[in-house]
Amino acid sequence: MTDTRKRPVGDALTKQELEELSEFRYQLRRFVHFSEKIVQAEGITPLQYMLLLHVKGFPGRGWATVGELAERLQAAPHGTVALVSRCEAAGLVTRKPSENDHRQVEVHLLTKGERCLTRLAALHKSEVQSFGWVFKASTNRS
Repeated sequence: MTDTRKRPVGDALTKQELEELSEFRYQLRRFVHFSEKIVQAEGITPLQYMLLLHVKGFPGRGWATVGELAERLQAAPHGTVALVSRCEAAGLVTRKPSENDHRQVEVHLLTKGERCLTRLAALHKSEVQSFGWVFKASTNRS
């Protein structure tokens, strides 16, 4: 893809760049639609799946704070708290006070959340790979 960041604002994109953007948006929408269908078939919402994914997939550890989750979800903190509450009520996650910073709350997956995430993440990975995208090889899987 051509690097357009250096182009002054207002300059027209080339036909090829527009086609590439169109294809990217199309593939992104296909993936989101696929994700919505399989997540709902599992009995959770797309936002609940994303929360589970971001809890377990947070870099360097297997839990995240509410603030970190709000950032990852690009959501307001109070909305993220409500989402965590719904996931907690569904038996997917639990909250724990942080041992390091008592102002923060850690969100951890429960066994039901782990199982749900494992099933859905495997399906998502296969779909992503079908688009020709490759996951980074990892020697340290957890």
